[in-house]
Amino acid sequence: MKSTINIGYLIFLSVVAALGGFLFGYDTAVISGTIAQVTQLFQLDALQQGWYVGCALVGSIVGVLFAGILSDKLGRKLTMVISAVLFSTSALGCALSADFAQLVVYRIIGGVGIGVVSIVSPLYISELAVAQYRGRLVSLYQLAVTVGFLGAYLVNYQLLAWAESGTQLSVDWLNKIFITEVWRGMLGMETLPAILFFIIIFFIPESPRWLIVRGKELKAVNILEKIYNSITEAKSQLNETKSVLTSETKSEWSLLMKPGIFKAVIIGVCIAILGQFMGVNAVLYYGPSIFENAGLSGGDSLFYQVLVGLVNTLTTVLALVIIDKVGRKKLVYYGVSGMVVSLILIGLYFLFGDSLGVSSLFLLVFFLFYVFCCAVSICAVVFVLLSEMYPTKVRGLAMSIAGFSLWIGTYLIGQLTPWMLQNLTPAGTFFLFAVMCVPYMLIVWKLVPETTGKSLEEIERYWTRSEQ
Repeated sequence: MKSTINIGYLIFLSVVAALGGFLFGYDTAVISGTIAQVTQLFQLDALQQGWYVGCALVGSIVGVLFAGILSDKLGRKLTMVISAVLFSTSALGCALSADFAQLVVYRIIGGVGIGVVSIVSPLYISELAVAQYRGRLVSLYQLAVTVGFLGAYLVNYQLLAWAESGTQLSVDWLNKIFITEVWRGMLGMETLPAILFFIIIFFIPESPRWLIVRGKELKAVNILEKIYNSITEAKSQLNETKSVLTSETKSEWSLLMKPGIFKAVIIGVCIAILGQFMGVNAVLYYGPSIFENAGLSGGDSLFYQVLVGLVNTLTTVLALVIIDKVGRKKLVYYGVSGMVVSLILIGLYFLFGDSLGVSSLFLLVFFLFYVFCCAVSICAVVFVLLSEMYPTKVRGLAMSIAGFSLWIGTYLIGQLTPWMLQNLTPAGTFFLFAVMCVPYMLIVWKLVPETTGKSLEEIERYWTRSEQ
């Protein structure tokens, strides 16, 4: 069957959907380069500064809540179009905002886009992908997120260097956006990939599994035929999906409460929340502050953070290559074990590094090893697992619940990390992150099935058979 699959077409569709992940990453990371300038221009106090950074997260939580409902009602494709409109509106609005209140409103709109795309893009890819390639293709989304992070850091760096070079533009409003108030250009540059995403979505089909749920079987078969290069295989896939759907006669909410499916939803929620309390976002968001706590200068700490971003991106590429060969669960076992070791080493560095005269390069090595272990395991696996665990009829709704939990976890860790660093000390914070890895590993070991190489229908039957 492998030889008949149109892998080039599958990759094209997955890359288009994954562009939503790039926008997610860019929108999340670009804020880091604008905080000082926005604070100075609008004379923000500490609370307002925190609100500027965190307001997009509120939008993300709203977006996640509605993403599943939208994607189940309107389709995966139209929901991606909506997210592209939200990103474009946010980027243009931020660049042209007249005051701080407008800036916050447009950041929240961008946050809604992040929430929507974080559900619908991996969902779309998982429903199109054939079983033996699904892990790698869904991992393209996580890769795109990390590339978006890097893209934002590079755009911020280049625009700031250009603004400080003394260049003046002849058009007043362009001069304001790219020179005198360059933060506007940093936020506004997201318009370009957002418009590209909007246009290119019209060149991809709807998810065939969603079309089957809606009774549009002819359209679904045409798309499946393009993917499999075989009308026989396309009809076989149609019949397999229909055979699972015919056993699902209840409403979406009723189906969600069935014991086996409800168990899958609870497991997804636990994975999503616990993953945040293993320290990944604390490292990505507060890395420079943590490095400065270790006695590094601001410049060195930012350089270290760039290295963290590079390792994150390159390791995600590795994860993309091996996820379907090694398997989801094995990657979690290896990666989380490495995370525990590196977190303990980071904690020990903060405890004894000064008294023993240990170089800060050791801290950098421990951090990079942690990021490597994290990127190759939970970061790569979480969106893959969440996008393939649930029945077709409720996949959008169930993913919204898991995604909502993930964003709540992200919000909590964003709020609590500065408090933990201050009250638990950096060493105590990293020891806590290490402890939180243990329940995550146990849940994956005992409760999550290995989904590598299985069709979505086979995974669905596992949960419905396991009803207790």
